[in-house]
Amino acid sequence: MSLKVDFIGHSSLAIELDGVRLLTDPVTRGRVGPLRRVEPVPARDRLRGIDAVLISHLHWDHLDVPSLRDLGRGTAMFVPIGAGAWMRAAGFTDVREMSVGESAIVGGVVVRAVPAVHSGFRPPLGPTAPPLGFVVRGSRSIYFAGDTDLFDGMGALGEPIDLALLPVWGWGPTLGRGLHLDPLRAAQSLRLIRPRAAMPIHWGTYWPHALGRVFPERLVEPPAAFVEYAAELAPDVRTVPTAVGDMVGWEP
Repeated sequence: MSLKVDFIGHSSLAIELDGVRLLTDPVTRGRVGPLRRVEPVPARDRLRGIDAVLISHLHWDHLDVPSLRDLGRGTAMFVPIGAGAWMRAAGFTDVREMSVGESAIVGGVVVRAVPAVHSGFRPPLGPTAPPLGFVVRGSRSIYFAGDTDLFDGMGALGEPIDLALLPVWGWGPTLGRGLHLDPLRAAQSLRLIRPRAAMPIHWGTYWPHALGRVFPERLVEPPAAFVEYAAELAPDVRTVPTAVGDMVGWEP
């Protein structure tokens, strides 16, 4: 298969395209601050052979330093501009900053930074770097939205998209204040992006420990709601609801 996507959990996906393996926003531990992983910690062999890591923004549930160190400090990491010095200070040796519109070649695929609408501040003391999405292009074209709200620029990604990886929730029973896609807004984004297929991500993986299982339906409802909204708003788009830990693939 020319394209395989392994849904590691939350916003972490191993994308294998034309023999190149990219890992997005890797957070792979059983606990990150007050968040506990609901699903099992991924086996290490699922994270081997990574050619580069794509970091969309600096929030703790998208940039987890111990998870990155498990991959190796010399792994190539593409980060938003303004995050490089902080990453190097954390011990990573191959950090490449990107601004919106910039591209890089990894193996035989092109990685391009695209806009996102979200907070770029890493609490509690920073730094701040503008959030990104990424378009990965080889024999297939994949849009990884990172964490974002709906914005008009989703209709100007610059090329047809075969697969859109879209956040539909977050890490707890509520989504927080703005700057996020929920199931409805993610479905609305399909009218702008016009992908051939869409996969809901950023749901059902982490939960605040102190809240126990308050509103446990939030662990399963968001992708199902997205599929329902998408069927109504963008019936020509194939939806690919994928359980955490599953892999999907496309033939050439």
